[in-house]
Amino acid sequence: MANDSITRFAFPTPIHFGAGARRLVAAHLREQGCRRPLIVTDRGLAQLPLLAEFGLSLAGLDSAVFSGVFGNPSCAQVMAGAAAFVAHQADCVIGLGGGAALDVAKLVGLAATHPGDILEYVWDHPQVRPIIKPLPYFVALPTTAGTGSEVGRSAVVSENDSHVKRTVFSAAILAKAVFADPELTLGLPPPITAATGMDALTHNIESYLSPAYHPLCDGIALQGLRIGARALALAVREPANIAARADMLMCSMLGAIAFQKDLGSVHACAHALGTVADLHHGLANALMIDSVLDWNQASVPDKFADLAQAAGLAGGGPALVPWLRALKAEIGIHGGLAAHGVTPAMLPRLVALAAIDFTGRTNPRPAAEADYQRLFQAAM
Repeated sequence: MANDSITRFAFPTPIHFGAGARRLVAAHLREQGCRRPLIVTDRGLAQLPLLAEFGLSLAGLDSAVFSGVFGNPSCAQVMAGAAAFVAHQADCVIGLGGGAALDVAKLVGLAATHPGDILEYVWDHPQVRPIIKPLPYFVALPTTAGTGSEVGRSAVVSENDSHVKRTVFSAAILAKAVFADPELTLGLPPPITAATGMDALTHNIESYLSPAYHPLCDGIALQGLRIGARALALAVREPANIAARADMLMCSMLGAIAFQKDLGSVHACAHALGTVADLHHGLANALMIDSVLDWNQASVPDKFADLAQAAGLAGGGPALVPWLRALKAEIGIHGGLAAHGVTPAMLPRLVALAAIDFTGRTNPRPAAEADYQRLFQAAM
């Protein structure tokens, strides 16, 4: 009989953190007996010297590249990556890229070794398939500081036709090792640095506000916000500042670890915006965060005070939302949803999708469709 008083925690991922960490990958894979890695990355990175340089560091291994990831990752991209894994007779996967590439990389080994379509493994599938076989060895190298997918046990992919985001959630898809090298983020342009950085801050803030019980995540979320609050504007303003880049990479990982406690309505709205308006996920979070938090504040004022303190703000909890608005302006995120292509005609579908998104279930203030209607309108 289950004991509802028992809560289970796990933080298992080995992390190699620091400038130059990417150069440790080849030796690490050899130690694990891996010889034929498939590098999973995105179209943009495939054109950059970064990938060629990384490939040279894998001398002695027979590596191949799958660079079919683009936009919001889709089920079709996962299945194409799995076909590339089989064709190369790969024995391991290297995920190199931002959240999209890493989410696809997490699932390539699963799709290559298990029957059926990857959608049959999403957590809420009515006949969800179990992961029954060991997965190929998988290591992750993030090139953005936002999703923290490298340390997460979930992977988000979109349905091919509807573009609805679906999630595979299992500890089995965790990276066996992470090589978090801030030098890999130096080439990020300011707008991407800003959007991904706001994603990281949102993860830390929303996970702390979640009513779920997870004191380990609470401490991690506050520290993630503390680090990110001091580093984001600096990383945008001084793209070559390796210390700021390292801080944002750590903020991103802390946020992703923290949000195993769950998220909230900012993410419910952002997922809907990604589906309906194809907005970048970090930008969508940035455009929604102040409207949603402004609405949430009355429900959890003590937690807002904690967040404000972690961010180094005078004035307590009421200072948090104005600070976020000022930060967005400082890093170049201007205007509301309308300025980024969202139209009133999209509102009914946005509201319907946000209201059923699983991340909204742990918003500190319960939100119904009428609430999401007001939140989207406020953010327009």
